[in-house]
Amino acid sequence: MSFDYKRLVKFEINVGDKDSSMRLIAGSILLFISIFTAKIILLVAGIVLIATGYSRFCPAYAAMDKNTCDTSETTK
Repeated sequence: MSFDYKRLVKFEINVGDKDSSMRLIAGSILLFISIFTAKIILLVAGIVLIATGYSRFCPAYAAMDKNTCDTSETTK
């Protein structure tokens, strides 16, 4: 089993519209909660979710060769 690192640096859109909106909502909620609880892990998780939702690229999805986009979404 070999690891293809070139797939991770292509930065192709692999997060669909529904997945992106869910990531943005969940990340915002985690950021809001982290303000009041002062938990760094919630802050980091919220930032990662917002970043992947906004950029529509998830390195974990790229590593697993997973794509939640429709075929029409990848041509945007």
